[in-house]
Amino acid sequence: MKEFEYIVTEQDLEKRLDTYVSSLNCDLSRSMAQKLIKEENVLVNNKPSKESYRMKLGDKVIVRIEPPKEIEVEAQDIPLDIVYEDDDIIVINKSKGMVVHPGNGNMDGTLVNAVLSHSKDSLSGIGGKIRPGIVHRLDKDTSGLIIVAKNDNAHINISEQIKNHEVTKIYTCLVKGNIEEDEATIDMPIGRDTRDRKKMAIDSEGKEAVTHFKVLKRYYDYTLLRVKIDTGRTHQIRVHMAKIHHPVVGDEVYSSGKNEFDVKGQLLHSTILEFRHPRTNEKLHFEAPLPEEFEKVLETLNKRG
Repeated sequence: MKEFEYIVTEQDLEKRLDTYVSSLNCDLSRSMAQKLIKEENVLVNNKPSKESYRMKLGDKVIVRIEPPKEIEVEAQDIPLDIVYEDDDIIVINKSKGMVVHPGNGNMDGTLVNAVLSHSKDSLSGIGGKIRPGIVHRLDKDTSGLIIVAKNDNAHINISEQIKNHEVTKIYTCLVKGNIEEDEATIDMPIGRDTRDRKKMAIDSEGKEAVTHFKVLKRYYDYTLLRVKIDTGRTHQIRVHMAKIHHPVVGDEVYSSGKNEFDVKGQLLHSTILEFRHPRTNEKLHFEAPLPEEFEKVLETLNKRG
């Protein structure tokens, strides 16, 4: 059992204990935090507490977590679209349908399996055997740019940039309906859906999530958007767009109704990444063109006028 100690600062005052604990680790959901609290594996000032406890300045919080059982991940010779590579990082244009790292039901065919084959032992070990080099993630059916760290120093540096909102992530997506505003910001916290644990939802007790969008083009009953996210919550763009009644085309989780293009999975692409090189501090800019499937849908819409 690993033990982690935290001191509550002003930015976390009055947060519920379960919300606070889940915010400490991006891989710890609120339900998992609640489970730890009920099992008395979370102590506030050395005593068990209720999940509804509101945090006070200077509270000492101890979280005990059973480390996950490591499993061996096999290197697989899977083609990768590498946009950039040096001794510290790899920037990859991930294809739609590829899972980033192994997990339940996806133990092979992932980006990690492919990167292990490509880079051998030259990957950051911070993510463990399941997520070597993985600094951030993209959903299975979201295509586009993703950064892989080849050593621990690069991993830590880029993680800090992401935490401090210094990494620019810009996506292109096609949504249903015509959005009236030319540009707008969606600022709604996101948490795990209490009715369906595989989904995320708008939750006042969830984690901060900020999405900026700008209209690139309006079609009949569809809108092409450029989207910039300040935070990287699970399914963030998909949840936010569905909440304002403009779900991403092809989204099989947060959208219902007609999918006239018969696309499988959302038309959402990580188009631009900007960040500082972890060793040289040089500003890097990368762009990835839209996938062929996405372009074909736009061609169909353009022909309609």
